[in-house]
Amino acid sequence: MGEYAAVPAAQCLPIPRTLDYTAAAAIPETFFTVWTNVFERGALQAGESFLVHGGASGIGTTAIQLARARGARVFATAGTPEKCAACERLGAELAVNYHSTDFVAAVREAAGERGVDVILDMVGGDYLARNIELLARDGRLVQIATLGGSKAQINMVPVLQRRLTITGSTLRARSVAEKGAIARALRAHVWPLLESGAVAPVVHATFPLREAAEAHRVMESDAHIGKLVLVV
Repeated sequence: MGEYAAVPAAQCLPIPRTLDYTAAAAIPETFFTVWTNVFERGALQAGESFLVHGGASGIGTTAIQLARARGARVFATAGTPEKCAACERLGAELAVNYHSTDFVAAVREAAGERGVDVILDMVGGDYLARNIELLARDGRLVQIATLGGSKAQINMVPVLQRRLTITGSTLRARSVAEKGAIARALRAHVWPLLESGAVAPVVHATFPLREAAEAHRVMESDAHIGKLVLVV
């Protein structure tokens, strides 16, 4: 096994002073993904409201903390009562169990009739129409995966009437320069939050590298909250 890896310097960041190697390993690529999608593409601002689907995932736990730390009202969906409780401990004002509750109705009741300003979605499929229903005027939907399907039908009238933005992105295919720009933004805006303890990577469990298959089994069981880390 090699001791060193060659990587573009622009994409590298120092380990935050307060974190060990295990916690630092849980930063990429969730913090990169959340920053560029929620705060750059979604333009979430302090005082706005934000909904993240899959709130107990690595992306979700990161998004909840960063949005809350930067002054937004935060809502989330998750698949079990335990995961919903974890989302609320991390800073979500309300976490909705999507198996038992209509998230559109529940979030609108909590956030107010105007809806929410930004939604980060990894589901797609029939969630698209429901997300549009929940967005406030000038709201932004940011799509980063299609776990529920890549095709959907929607009514375009609300998009026009409420001036909605529907956007999306992928991270891995971006250029070194683009990834470097995200890294610089993280260093400026997120590293102080990590070093102060205002936000932290959520590590569900660690596994020796030789037990990578077991880590995959835990991931596929969908029982984890946050990240799984392989220790070399």
